[in-house]
Amino acid sequence: MKETNKNTSDFIKQLPKNIFSGFVVSLIALPLGLGLALASEAPPISGVIAAVVGGIIVSLFGGSNVTITGPGNGLVVVLLGAITTLANGDLYQGYIFTLAAIICSGALMVVIGQLKLGTLSDFFPSSAIQGMLAAIGISIFAKQFHVMLSNTGIKGDTISLLSNIPKSILLLFQPEYSAIAAIVGVASLFIMVFYGKIRNKYFQLVPAPMWIVIIAVSLSYYYEFFSSHPYPIDQKLLVQIPDSVFSNFPAPDFSLVFDPKFIGVVVAITLISSIESLLSIKAVDKLDPLKRRSNVNKDLTALGIASIASGFIGGLNVVTVIARSSVNVNNGGSNRSSNFFHSVFLILFVVLFQDQLRRIPLTALAAILVYTGYKLAAPGNLKDVAKIGKEQLIIFFATIIATITTNLITGILIGIITTIIIHFVLNKSIVFFARNLFKPNVLMFKEGGSSTYFISVKNFSSFLNYSSLKKRLDTIPENQDAIIDFSLCDFVDYTVQESLLGYQETFKRKGGSFEITGLDIHGTASEHPLAVRSLIPFSNIFKKRAKSNLTKRQEDLQSIANDYSWSYDPKKNTDVLEIQNFLFFKIKKINYLNNSIYDPASVFRIMDIEFSEGEFIARTLVRATILTIQLKKEFAKFTLDKEGILEFVYKFAGFKDISIDGHPDFSKRFFLLGENPEKIRLCFTNELVLFFESNPYYHIECNGNSLLLMRKERLASIKEIKALLDYGNRLEKVISDIQYD
Repeated sequence: MKETNKNTSDFIKQLPKNIFSGFVVSLIALPLGLGLALASEAPPISGVIAAVVGGIIVSLFGGSNVTITGPGNGLVVVLLGAITTLANGDLYQGYIFTLAAIICSGALMVVIGQLKLGTLSDFFPSSAIQGMLAAIGISIFAKQFHVMLSNTGIKGDTISLLSNIPKSILLLFQPEYSAIAAIVGVASLFIMVFYGKIRNKYFQLVPAPMWIVIIAVSLSYYYEFFSSHPYPIDQKLLVQIPDSVFSNFPAPDFSLVFDPKFIGVVVAITLISSIESLLSIKAVDKLDPLKRRSNVNKDLTALGIASIASGFIGGLNVVTVIARSSVNVNNGGSNRSSNFFHSVFLILFVVLFQDQLRRIPLTALAAILVYTGYKLAAPGNLKDVAKIGKEQLIIFFATIIATITTNLITGILIGIITTIIIHFVLNKSIVFFARNLFKPNVLMFKEGGSSTYFISVKNFSSFLNYSSLKKRLDTIPENQDAIIDFSLCDFVDYTVQESLLGYQETFKRKGGSFEITGLDIHGTASEHPLAVRSLIPFSNIFKKRAKSNLTKRQEDLQSIANDYSWSYDPKKNTDVLEIQNFLFFKIKKINYLNNSIYDPASVFRIMDIEFSEGEFIARTLVRATILTIQLKKEFAKFTLDKEGILEFVYKFAGFKDISIDGHPDFSKRFFLLGENPEKIRLCFTNELVLFFESNPYYHIECNGNSLLLMRKERLASIKEIKALLDYGNRLEKVISDIQYD
């Protein structure tokens, strides 16, 4: 009851901020809703209807917290294709056919949400999704560029629209061409481009799209009241809104429901709506100041219901939109009420300012979309993909070309197939993937006596089987510690690594830690920290350049070394004679050590080490992190471990636990082994025993001249390495102060 009252109180306190945020978002949503509808060849008001219906329904039934819903950029190409082709060029009939497709798609999204299939988004490779978004951006840019220059006569596919851009530019210089509408469009584009460079906080209160609307409408009033010349922009280049917006809703036409073309449209709308929404939800969750995680399946259900309702009253389909959601967070939106209030303000705009809306030039709205399309397909995005690796560039371009020349579904399928083929090439084996695809490749357990969850990933980890890893990760409390170990994994793709970044950020915000180990032994396809990593050597086509490519963990190790003014060497080293002298490694084969951190005098040396136990089918490969400390004087040889099953085996084999006089609790908690009990008892002073009793357990050995410390037989996280180094420093001081004969 108290919790309910607190939530109600918090909701009321946050209401003013959410109302303001909803208002700011509505200033962007209004012109974008009109523009996206026009870009789809739908009535302008249909985009606003989608925003209104989506905001109300999703705010009531959704599973996200600070997202904003409405018409999305990604659907423009699909809706445009549907409206222009379903009725063979009859745009109005195509529009009501498309409304039926939107309703069917909404029903399909409800089913997807109820079946909890939101995880299907994990089966799309990142570069293919980026290619799809870039293709959508190119298509939006290609169509709206001509409208921005007031040339509405050019039609065709994306390639023909791009090739005709020079033609539209040349029209500006024709004497009979009225350039005012085009000037408004170009000026609007300049506002979109340079708005962010204006630092005045009061100017920034009004978003760039709304400034465009205000200036364009003001121009109309100037010609009406202050100029002797007629308004130079033709009526056909102005927004058309029916006199009675909230009546005479168009009736969807379901007569094509079994037509293959119609079914293809439904599938395409559902696919793009789901992908765009899920990607946006994930991105906005990262922006949420309260670090909440959305229920994506509940949100998909709500989006489906909203799309059904929107379709029945003439609106476009409803998706979660990243840009407007970001604006919501930046303006203090803290719960779903901001989405609701953005809808309320949109209704007020449409009811109170219908005349002003009809004065908005299509060229101004087209400029907003040209900028949007450019941002989706910006050259900088291409540069970012190229940095990740040549293979990602191939996937990216394959998806773009397939999408532009065919359709979105074919495009994303080509992207997926291209990714799989490239993975086959990189691993030089189809059998490897086929053999391991359906095998359990993720082992997770919580380490006893700690809050650390350890996850070991084997064989290969790619977008094809990432869901099995994600299911385990989602069960870990974000205020705990998680270590993901890929040292037994032959292949890790870019999509997996990119997805894990989100977990790292979330755990860090919630007070936990999320560390990835085992990737530094893999070869990489580029210098990018998220590049594809494989234990199988890359072919010359994908081979990385000579410059070293450090993982995030290796960069953190370098930082630790810098903090101590020590040295760091990430390279493999097979000179392991010094370590072989310890009892722990007497019957083990050490393959190499790497990631060494050491002080100038080489007293302290912390490193990763790979060794094997057993032979033939019983052979086990282990990678662990150890610390060695060179002692200033000779010390007793001993092995110290926590009492446990292994120590019981030692006793059974004839090794006797050495007790320390006056410290019965120490003898119960620790197993102390050595060849010279008297010398060990002499060295184990009260100070040393107290140190061991009051600190965490470590496996500790002394070979007379140096110490070996290890916590677990696995690679340590950065947090654990810092703790190990601190422990070793303090232990070395205690031992150095011990006086004995």
